Amino acid sequence: MTAFRYRVVDVFTQRALEGNPLAVFPDASALDELTMQKIARELNLSESTFVLPPSNPDCAARVRIFTPSKEMLFAGHPTIGTSYVLVDEGMIPKGCDRFLLEEKVGAVPVRVEAGAPPMIWLTTPPIHDGRIFAPAACAEALELEPSDLLEPAPQLLSAGNPTLFVALKDKAAVDQANLELAGARSLKLPGEEPFCVFVFTPVETGAYSRMFAPEFGMVEDPATGSATGPLAAYMIRNKLVSSADGTRFVSEQGTRMGRRSFLHVHVRGDQGKLGIDVGGHVTPLVEATMTL
Repeated sequence: MTAFRYRVVDVFTQRALEGNPLAVFPDASALDELTMQKIARELNLSESTFVLPPSNPDCAARVRIFTPSKEMLFAGHPTIGTSYVLVDEGMIPKGCDRFLLEEKVGAVPVRVEAGAPPMIWLTTPPIHDGRIFAPAACAEALELEPSDLLEPAPQLLSAGNPTLFVALKDKAAVDQANLELAGARSLKLPGEEPFCVFVFTPVETGAYSRMFAPEFGMVEDPATGSATGPLAAYMIRNKLVSSADGTRFVSEQGTRMGRRSFLHVHVRGDQGKLGIDVGGHVTPLVEATMTL
């Protein structure tokens, strides 16, 4: 029998029991892939992460990210939460405020902004455009009226996790939206891989958002860092937020489900060469061991 220490942190919040919970195993060297997947299924959080020695010498650590059903190429709240744990545990050299994490998507840059508590930032991987969707079909799948959608056409974007972005007219429409498994499948083309559906409305501070992923076994996600970079890109190209270098705004997500989260966005450069950082606070919650 071996005891494996792990921590649970709430990400994108400064309040315990809000934000998006994450389990982090700081030393997973003795765990194989099948066991990692079983642990993620046992804990049944949206994601669990397992820290390993890097194969890329430029990276501080290698991180594998698992949902209860599959391994992810990249995910935002696991990157932010794992980075916090690595810093807190002294696994990042003291005073080092920039480092790389090796994930399936590649090396992900992380920056620590000093504060009490610190803000952890990641640089969004390259964003890839997908197809445009019919607004009426999206409205039907989301159990809304076509008039609930804003003019920009819904579009699929991906920074590692394909996500359909649908702009809605106000917070009431965002809160009313609902996506069942049949609705999600109605939006797919034959043979197309599953994707998440992200609904939002522009607000003075940035965006008010929700994310559904029924095909991944997730009714709703309280904070989706991997979708927030593409959200910013979608909002910029459709003139729903400023594209000026240095623009900062916040996506509030998870409020409707009682897990209020604040995902900070920092835009660098311009549409010709856009860089998007996503950041947030992390609140430690649990320290435990699992005996296997």
